[in-house]
Amino acid sequence: MEKVLRPKAAPDGAEADGAAAAPRSGRAGPGALPQSLPGGRPKAFVPFETLTEGVLVRRYKRFLADVEIPGQGLVTAHTPNTGRMTGCSEPGRPVYLSFHGGKGRRHPWSWRMIRMDCGLVGVDTSLPNRLVKLALIAGRVRGFPAGGSADSEVRSGASRLDLRWVPPGRSGPECLIEVKNCTWVEGGRALFPDAASARASKHLAELEGIARRGMPAALVVVVQRPDGKSFSPADEVDPAWGRALRGAVSAGVRVMAYEAKLELSGAAFGGELPLDLQP
Repeated sequence: MEKVLRPKAAPDGAEADGAAAAPRSGRAGPGALPQSLPGGRPKAFVPFETLTEGVLVRRYKRFLADVEIPGQGLVTAHTPNTGRMTGCSEPGRPVYLSFHGGKGRRHPWSWRMIRMDCGLVGVDTSLPNRLVKLALIAGRVRGFPAGGSADSEVRSGASRLDLRWVPPGRSGPECLIEVKNCTWVEGGRALFPDAASARASKHLAELEGIARRGMPAALVVVVQRPDGKSFSPADEVDPAWGRALRGAVSAGVRVMAYEAKLELSGAAFGGELPLDLQP
């Protein structure tokens, strides 16, 4: 049975809003997963801080969510996700928050995961970048051998791409990589995007240009839920992105989708999902 911190009732007079007191425990999340797979192969894993369980009341203004924490009342949590969060923002669902009480933070609580019928779904769009970076270094991404390095936030033309991978010993060309977060699944198909995104199409155009100049470029989609069995572009939502994706593939951009395996203790880089890019 998974464990999660459930805060004790707040003392009389305690705050019951976004500036509520932090959980007492400062320990890392319970039950840390092993750091290596059978055979000693390294495993890309991001541990979570201690999480607090609550119930989602509503999500609003893109970056905010009201969450009811038992014994502590209503808190306002920062939502690190700018998308529509289709299929993972249903009021009444259990959600899991982290607390960061640093000076100057207006909303010290941050929403990390929600429990849907399929299991835990991650809402933090920064997690996929961290997972893919670790997976590249560990050799967990197909076609990228272990021992290389990865730099974050790399300028390319008019865009800023997520990662630049450098092969071990600089034995070959570098590869520029864009990472996309996916939390929408319909009928077993993971779909991206859940809202029209000119910025996402711009990233694909940049990758296509890189590939047409004869340099390596890749798109890695990370599906933060367990019920995605394949990946497809959401053509009905953003047909321009679907066309851009197929054009990038034709130009030589490598496209891959992987599952993020989520537990309350952390997230592990999971297996590769098949692609279905047919319009």
